[in-house]
Amino acid sequence: TATLLLQAALGAGFSDKTPAHTVTMACISSNQAMTTGVGLIAAGQCDVVVAGGVELMSDVPIRHSRKMRKTMLTLNRAKTLGQKLSLISKIRPDYFAPELPAVAEFSTSETMGHSADRLAAAFGVSRLEQDEYALRSHTLAKRAQDEGLLQDVVPFKVPGKDTVTKDNGIRPSSMEQMGKLKPAFIKPYGTVTAANSSFLTDGASAMLIMSEEKALAMGYKPKAYLRDFVYVSQDPKDQLLLGPTYATPKVLEKAGLTLGDIDVFEFHEAFAGQILANLKAMDSDWFAQNYMGRKSKVGAPPLDKFNTWGGSLSLGHPFGATGCRLVITAAHRLKKEGGQYGLVAACAAGGQGHAMIVELYPQ
Repeated sequence: TATLLLQAALGAGFSDKTPAHTVTMACISSNQAMTTGVGLIAAGQCDVVVAGGVELMSDVPIRHSRKMRKTMLTLNRAKTLGQKLSLISKIRPDYFAPELPAVAEFSTSETMGHSADRLAAAFGVSRLEQDEYALRSHTLAKRAQDEGLLQDVVPFKVPGKDTVTKDNGIRPSSMEQMGKLKPAFIKPYGTVTAANSSFLTDGASAMLIMSEEKALAMGYKPKAYLRDFVYVSQDPKDQLLLGPTYATPKVLEKAGLTLGDIDVFEFHEAFAGQILANLKAMDSDWFAQNYMGRKSKVGAPPLDKFNTWGGSLSLGHPFGATGCRLVITAAHRLKKEGGQYGLVAACAAGGQGHAMIVELYPQ
């Protein structure tokens, strides 16, 4: 993947003297890319970093079965015709069955949808609440799109097709229509459906990162400061999607802020049930004391400051690209709404979590 990243950089017109590398952290990959870039700048290794991520969910690699891969690798080392024929003769029809990709946890073999369903049940989040939240996300995204607020979308010409000029997953529906959908993971009594889950889509995003001094010297006016960030990890089975709950109080403490100081919240919406479970966990003294080793809750973000331009449920979730989208949306919302601090948070595979503080650059 490091070689592929270098080829992508060269294809984009970067100098062959510019080093490039890849980081992978599932849903928070571009968050990791941004903070790695900040670390490189702070360490004096780089002056300017382009950090971002890309996902091509419409063309994911589909592998041969493990038996077939092992046979082919052994065949590659065979020296004589007899050895090769002997290996080929061992291939059976089931060797040709492909391994289809799945959004499943390595440690539990459970898909995120199953985890979201169980998390929603554990926190008493109803199907109705999830559908209402999903409808909110699509409605707010449509309004933001119509008002021209999603201003950093770059038109892209799809080979052999039309040019994509805006996100095409925004589909405000009705509670009645959403209520007709069947559970997608835990059947027949689950509450997570296709309508209240983020959808997998193609997407890419990137950020230009440098010190304030460097930016001003180059004639750029920064949009925002990245003030602080944390990464957390917890139980990947029962708390897989609770990263924001664990990361939020830590990043606030690091930055010397309280929840009330935050003007804009941008949380990754993996599932409506995941968002609502996190809000309930953040607002629970019992959860804070029994699971987080804290004396009291951090509190739930007020919804009038929370994902008010839509989120992953309505805009889609290309794993590698979502982090940068969250950050730039936070910066644009701060400017539009006259706020100072934004808090970005997300969950990721493996029980990982992330939060960062974004501060609007003085206008």
